[in-house]
Amino acid sequence: MITISELTHSSQEVLDDINNLLPQLSSKVTELSLESLTALVDSESTKIFVAINESNKILGMLSLIVMKIPTGTKSWIEDVVVDEQTRGKGVGQSLMVHAQEQARNLGAKSIDLTSRPAREQANRLYQSLGYVMRETNVYRYPIS
Repeated sequence: MITISELTHSSQEVLDDINNLLPQLSSKVTELSLESLTALVDSESTKIFVAINESNKILGMLSLIVMKIPTGTKSWIEDVVVDEQTRGKGVGQSLMVHAQEQARNLGAKSIDLTSRPAREQANRLYQSLGYVMRETNVYRYPIS
């Protein structure tokens, strides 16, 4: 059985599980430190949701960012990743549905996310959950 919950504490065990997942999301990602994980857990705007099995091992995660701006409460999903040995079993869908419910409870009007076209399975999941492609330009300014 898989349980979805918000990450409310940091520990070396949690950090190890997350650092095992991150390279499965992107080969360019660097490991988190315990201090960085603690800062995320303590953040008011970032919620980390994890999928945990009976052995308390984290099999998937996502970040939900909720922010209040002058035009309303916005939310954004980032870093959705499920362990490759667990994919295709509904873990990603459970994480997404949980994040959607939490965003709604926090007053968000919508949820935005981006996904590389190469992540075909992830894109199919988002579309199956009702996410629609927006006609917009996404810009990035490289700071470093």
